[in-house]
Formats: sequence, C-alpha cells, structure tokens
Amino acid sequence: MPILQRLPPGETVRAFQLSPTRLSFDEYDVATQILFSHHYRIDGGRLETFSAPYRYVWPAELDLMARLAGMRLCERWSDWTRAAFTSQSTSHISVWEMPA
Repeated sequence: MPILQRLPPGETVRAFQLSPTRLSFDEYDVATQILFSHHYRIDGGRLETFSAPYRYVWPAELDLMARLAGMRLCERWSDWTRAAFTSQSTSHISVWEMPA
C-alpha cells in the first residue's frame, strides 16, 4: 500500500532507509499513481545506484479488475497473519475466486 496518508500536502518524496552507507526513498506522482523507488549504496568506497518505476493500485482497483474478470472477493487481510485490513494497513493480501 502506498504511504500517501503520511506525505504532507505538496510533498512527493518519502525516505524509508537512511544509514551511513545507504539511502533509499520513494518519489510519488499522485496524478499517475507511479512511484519511483531510488536506492543508493556505498560498497567498498564505490557508489551503487538503482531506480525503478512502479505503478501502485488500490484494493478497490484490484476488486474492479477481478469483478470484470468474473471473480469475487473471498478474503482480504492486512498481512499473512490474517490481521484485519483497515485504512491504516500498510499492506494487503486479497483472495478472489471464480464463482462455481
């Protein structure tokens, strides 16, 4: 789940790893639902960099795609321990099935 609720209005960047040898942050484009994940690491005095784009989707979008494919939602949890999925959840596990 994207962390948009934790971004102050107007902010587009959120760091998630900061250490003397690592910097990782996500850069959000809310209009296109794309985030670029940027990673910088110093290894043996050498700087390694990696960036990748991701298109994030909300559970409601996945539900619509599943419904259009003829499936229905069976269960949704916040994590693999089957904790309840709420508006505060940072991840989700969704299970859909084809009706018999």
